[in-house]
Amino acid sequence: MSRSLDALRFDNRFTRQLPSDPESTNQRRQVMGACYSRVLPQHTQQPVLVACAREVAELLDLTEATCASEQFLRVFSGNEVLAAMDPYAMCYGGHQFGHWAGQLGDGRAINLGETLNRDGQRWVLQLKGAGPTPYSRTADGLAVLRSSVREFLCSEAMHHLGVPTTRALSLVLTGDPVVRDMFYDGNPQAEPGAILCRVAPSFTRFGNFEIFAARQEWDVLQQLLDYTIRTDFPHLPEPGIDTYLMWFDEVCRRTAAMIVHWMRVGFVHGVMNTDNLSVLGLTIDYGPYGWLEDYDPDWTPNTTDAEGRRYRFGQQPQIGQWNLGQLARALAPIVGQVEPLQESLMRYSSLYNDGYNAMMVQKLGLGCFDPATDVDLINDLQSVLQLRETDMTIFFRALAEVSLGEIAPGGDEADARAPFEAAYYQTDPLTEAQRHDTLGWMRRYVDRVRRDGTPDDTRRQAMNAVNPKYVLRNYLAQLAIDKSAEGDHTMVEELLEVLRHPYDEQPGKEQFAQKRPEWARHRAGCSMLSCSS
Repeated sequence: MSRSLDALRFDNRFTRQLPSDPESTNQRRQVMGACYSRVLPQHTQQPVLVACAREVAELLDLTEATCASEQFLRVFSGNEVLAAMDPYAMCYGGHQFGHWAGQLGDGRAINLGETLNRDGQRWVLQLKGAGPTPYSRTADGLAVLRSSVREFLCSEAMHHLGVPTTRALSLVLTGDPVVRDMFYDGNPQAEPGAILCRVAPSFTRFGNFEIFAARQEWDVLQQLLDYTIRTDFPHLPEPGIDTYLMWFDEVCRRTAAMIVHWMRVGFVHGVMNTDNLSVLGLTIDYGPYGWLEDYDPDWTPNTTDAEGRRYRFGQQPQIGQWNLGQLARALAPIVGQVEPLQESLMRYSSLYNDGYNAMMVQKLGLGCFDPATDVDLINDLQSVLQLRETDMTIFFRALAEVSLGEIAPGGDEADARAPFEAAYYQTDPLTEAQRHDTLGWMRRYVDRVRRDGTPDDTRRQAMNAVNPKYVLRNYLAQLAIDKSAEGDHTMVEELLEVLRHPYDEQPGKEQFAQKRPEWARHRAGCSMLSCSS
């Protein structure tokens, strides 16, 4: 384990092997023919370490003592660049809300370099909110505490939920105020500035390839594609046309698997632009995300998306395919074939559908997917959950606790209704139609489970292994932000600890599994969020 940060082994393969921006000045501009621009973090006035994720530190071979050191604080607040680092910001473009936006790039993210741990794993260290880059456009390259707390906690929460994701090493308050217009209503205010250190094998996005295709910079596109395959997909053969097609097919498969996990835990990304999708199939860029509390497939957490709801919960699988289609268009001139790319896009649909069905039968505690009965069972459950505001997370945990031996066909309706009532936000009685549909589904479910013959205890353990008790509820994140803004970071640490074990009961922590309180229904940060951060 590293005793100091100087012991980190930096490889910096990205900057060594790919074309760089010849301009050295850090001014906003169009960067042509280059994959990145070298840039240094901005110095901060009075940094304070808010939190550090010990599991991520271990990935980097860093000790607890190192993470508590002054050097750690200097480096991850942007005030020191180690000699072996080679900081840079990446050039990429993207489709935003379905429209080509041109050059975007790392506008407030600076990659410090690529480090190899003792197992040979490659990890990119990236500071988010560390100052402007050539890609910042009209922005300042900084970040505020509220968005940084949300990304820090959610990155780690998603990992412990088993969802593919980038990670978060550290969260630092900079001591510098940052002005933001949170509601875009013409009332900007100074907020506490913060820097997050994100960690991933790669931060390469669909948009990294799109920008060079849009500019017809085919040589740079091919260099990036070859580099990505050799570095991030070393199990594939040497780059060539067949390998490019294999690579795209794997990106499709990874994306489908990632979104199945999103749907499993009720996560809504909120801004699935092509520059926010990772080619590694990792959840990336935690901006105006949200957790589905009352089950509503049309819900989006993003105020910018409130009218069109392009990125709503239920549409995420289709948006994943649409984004992959844009990546395919960027690759088509390189591979010189369209049909194999189209086949992979079609395969995405079947992979997602199969993965979704398999995931749902796991959530329901069934042995395997039976299309003769389970398609209707799953679809009808989605309808029943929308009859009233039903908390998705609480419902599935309550469903696991139902003892089938106590529910006789046509028996006590209170027992059959129990998992729904525990999850309802409204307390008024069901209408006759709601009661009929709810009890009808529950009895069909009981009959289906009985056909499997799975004992209650076995079913309960299986369900609780895929249905979390604890997720990063929107109001919990906001409470942690409120306390941290006052200088009390204990709730950030407490939430981080609870979210390390999302499937466990954790006696004494039940308050973190409760339904959204009524005061949080429409409060900023607890319901919908803007992109302002």
